[in-house]
Amino acid sequence: MENDRNSLALVLSGGGARAAYQVGFLRCLARNFPDLDIPIITGVSSGAINAAFLANHKGTFAEAVEELSGLWLKLTVDQVFCVDTWELIRNVLRWGVRLISGGIPKVSSARSLLDSAPLRKFLERALLPQGNVIAGIQDNLHNGKLKAFAITGTNYATGQAVTWVMGKEIRMWEHPWRRSEVTEITIDHIMSSASLPLLVPAVRVGNAWYGDGGIRQSAPLSPAIYLGAKQILAISTRHLRSIVEANTPVCIGYPPPAQIAGTLMNAIFLDALDQDVRTLKRTNRLLEQIPEEQHGDRHVVNLFAMRPSEDLGKMAGGFEPELPYMFRYLFRGLGTHETSSPDWLSMVMFHPQYLAHLVKLGEIDAEKHTTEISELISYKK
Repeated sequence: MENDRNSLALVLSGGGARAAYQVGFLRCLARNFPDLDIPIITGVSSGAINAAFLANHKGTFAEAVEELSGLWLKLTVDQVFCVDTWELIRNVLRWGVRLISGGIPKVSSARSLLDSAPLRKFLERALLPQGNVIAGIQDNLHNGKLKAFAITGTNYATGQAVTWVMGKEIRMWEHPWRRSEVTEITIDHIMSSASLPLLVPAVRVGNAWYGDGGIRQSAPLSPAIYLGAKQILAISTRHLRSIVEANTPVCIGYPPPAQIAGTLMNAIFLDALDQDVRTLKRTNRLLEQIPEEQHGDRHVVNLFAMRPSEDLGKMAGGFEPELPYMFRYLFRGLGTHETSSPDWLSMVMFHPQYLAHLVKLGEIDAEKHTTEISELISYKK
């Protein structure tokens, strides 16, 4: 398979703290292919943060991954959320007042359970924007290192998944439930893409309020395909369970709020990529069976999708005692200790030991598939 230099794409899904797993995969990729160029990079939610860092970096792929890895391995929960005890208590009280107010206007300013202001400061330090402009992305587009960069947010007013795109000679798209928009991507766009609903506040972009891009992104591979991808490396943070694992209950009795929230978040943010992978494979098989002149604007897209070999939710439970006291107390109140697979907790488990474990697992998993990856990207040393 000959690789068109401008057709390789990296697709990074969401999952909060689980995105550290993607860094492990990237470390293995950089170690084996240090001079790799990935001209199309897309991401959603926490995957949008990783995608933005790679698209913004002016050095080699190996240098970019090494710096990104360093950021993740030093990341702590207070660099992502405000964990001040009184701030957390105030947020809980605001929600309580809002719930009993009967909808009285302006009775409460409650917008989210947590304050993500520290994450904005972290992104500003990591991406070094000049005003609102993330200069490295523009430079990489200008010099040809990057063909297109895209991240997705959800417009709460319309319910649409909006994919913000930077690039040249790009193909746009518009459907009732998802559309693209050419724009100068800023910290606000990245923050909105990573804003877990209710947990952290929505972010204003232009005249609308946006939240996590995974909410309505039913086809996570589609932005990369619209942008010209013919080979895709996709990294999920969702463990593909066996039949035995899938049939084993993770809680006893009535499910606590944390278990219900975790199930919802898996369905919203993580399951869509698996479904889209299956759809793409079926489309490829169909295209391979009909003459090329009948393909229209479609083409076969070669894909490698990486998934964790272990359940990242179950791993998170072992690190829960290490979280800041009030933060841990709040999530225990939602029942994170009443389930053996606290998936919701895993999304906010920004603890260095947990993150290091995910990075290591990502490296190990990727190393098992270097032959397949090499065949996909047609890398020639």
